Amino acid sequence: MAKETRMYLHRTFDGGEPALARRYDDTFVASPAYRDTLPDMNDTVDSIEGARVPIQQVGVSGFKLPLKFAVEGGESLVLEASVTGSVSLEANLKGINMSRIVRSFYEFKGETFRVDTLADILESYQRDVGGMAARVRVDFSFPMVLRSLRSDNEGYQFYKAAFEAATGQGGAAPVRRFVELDFVYSSACPCSAELAEHARDLRGVYAIPHSQRSRARVKVELAEGASLTPEDLVHHCRAALKTETQVIVKREDEQAFAEMNGAYIKFVEDAARLVYKELAGDERIKDFQVACAHLESLHSHDAVSVICKGVPGGFQADFMDFQSLAG
Repeated sequence: MAKETRMYLHRTFDGGEPALARRYDDTFVASPAYRDTLPDMNDTVDSIEGARVPIQQVGVSGFKLPLKFAVEGGESLVLEASVTGSVSLEANLKGINMSRIVRSFYEFKGETFRVDTLADILESYQRDVGGMAARVRVDFSFPMVLRSLRSDNEGYQFYKAAFEAATGQGGAAPVRRFVELDFVYSSACPCSAELAEHARDLRGVYAIPHSQRSRARVKVELAEGASLTPEDLVHHCRAALKTETQVIVKREDEQAFAEMNGAYIKFVEDAARLVYKELAGDERIKDFQVACAHLESLHSHDAVSVICKGVPGGFQADFMDFQSLAG
């Protein structure tokens, strides 16, 4: 007797039909009454796996959309943005409405985007999902025109930037607002510069001090009611560090850059203190953390430093992700 085969999704050689139909009905419309019948995991009593404890952050990361950002001069640019949003989850809840985080951004997509817009989105989202702690972050690449040092040229410098907002349980405290920026600069070693001049002076030997591409990641928390942009942080970093890497370089610009590196030699600890001094004088900034990495051309490892303002209960000098500064 031939074996009778039962398949659920495919036809069989003996003419058997599948137990289930595989088809997509593109004419079907989900009515409000139909949506009311859809199962909800939060209605179950046995759906939570593992320990029945609260979760500090659960949400979505890396969803992208175009957002309009304000720039100096009153204009705006549409930039690709990557969004991360999360909320805390109570011990008795299974999950969150993750699409609500996405929809919150689309409700604001026509507005010119500032860090205060992010705070509005966070408050809107928290009202919808209840009194849970929540945080949202938007990462983007921000262009600014950088003029050459001596030639009549200019080009676009792109800065990795982010806005972030966070609020505690129930939204009782004001929304905390943060701006983050990566600033790339050159660092010429003071010790190497002295040794090179020593070789030239005592032995007539031509020597070149070592310098390297370096990066500072600056994250600031804004004072309540204050406003600050990524461009403001760029200006602070330029004023503090001086030796920003260049876009368009002719011979006179390369010579100027060599002179500038000689005028502003710095160790990695100097870089951190220079940025500290610049940020500490801005009353719009409540707190800050600065992480610097000098990608050594002398050593096979990098020189790093971290500094924070020292606000009680604020940022700590606990940054350890230095590998992310090497990109």
